[in-house]
Amino acid sequence: MSKSISILGCGWLGLPLGKYFLDKGYAVKGSTTKEEKLPVLIENGIEAFCIQLNPQVVGENVDNFLNSETLLINIPPRISHQKVDAHVEQISNLLTHIKLSSIKNIIYISSTSVYPELNREVFEEDVITTEESASPTMIKAEKLLIALWKETSVNLTILRCGGLMGYDRIPAKYFSGLKGLTTGDIQVNYVHRDDVIKIIETIIENIIWNETFNIVSPIHPTRKEVYAKNCEELGYEMPEFIAPTEPQPFKIISPKKWIEYSKYKFIYENPLDYYYKRPN
Repeated sequence: MSKSISILGCGWLGLPLGKYFLDKGYAVKGSTTKEEKLPVLIENGIEAFCIQLNPQVVGENVDNFLNSETLLINIPPRISHQKVDAHVEQISNLLTHIKLSSIKNIIYISSTSVYPELNREVFEEDVITTEESASPTMIKAEKLLIALWKETSVNLTILRCGGLMGYDRIPAKYFSGLKGLTTGDIQVNYVHRDDVIKIIETIIENIIWNETFNIVSPIHPTRKEVYAKNCEELGYEMPEFIAPTEPQPFKIISPKKWIEYSKYKFIYENPLDYYYKRPN
């Protein structure tokens, strides 16, 4: 069962992650919520499962899906489409299956959105209570997983990822030509997909368990700088930035703990250097 991973959520991050681990010799299982997407996983060599969390765990062969050494949970909450704390219920119901499975290690893809705008550099210990969090649903889910780790022998590492970018996720694409933006001087907290994949491999291969890490590129250019670079290189229309009438709240997420703990060298230290696919 060694060198096996189950990826719950084979979308924009999960599918290339699964392909990467296949190339590294892992047995890879992957899930999607839509049966029509199963052939995509199969074509890429991933053992495919249709699993939904509604919030109950629904799907055939859930036990088979969880028959791996490591489970990666990559199902960000869809706040606008779900009732409050639906994601918490999803994780809670998933845990009942995990407890009966052979899973030894869990990696949970969380988000830097858990942090409030503190107008300073932010570290892992800055989230103390659910009430303080900008994403209480995700903090509650983290706490459920931490409780599982404390009461069982399952290892857990939580990755609070910044805005995932790269390839077809291009920051300026979403703001092309917009007028009156007031956040041009806010520093970004981005991370490239290639780094997230490599970091997940580093955690598994180097046995880095039972920690929480901020995962963002260590350099934080401003939004205006990032959008200007995207527009220049990829042909988008530069949005218009104006001076805000009052100070804009911000946070600068620190990856210092991860870098010092793992000695990891980012592929992309600066979002101004990210690789993107040119739009057609």
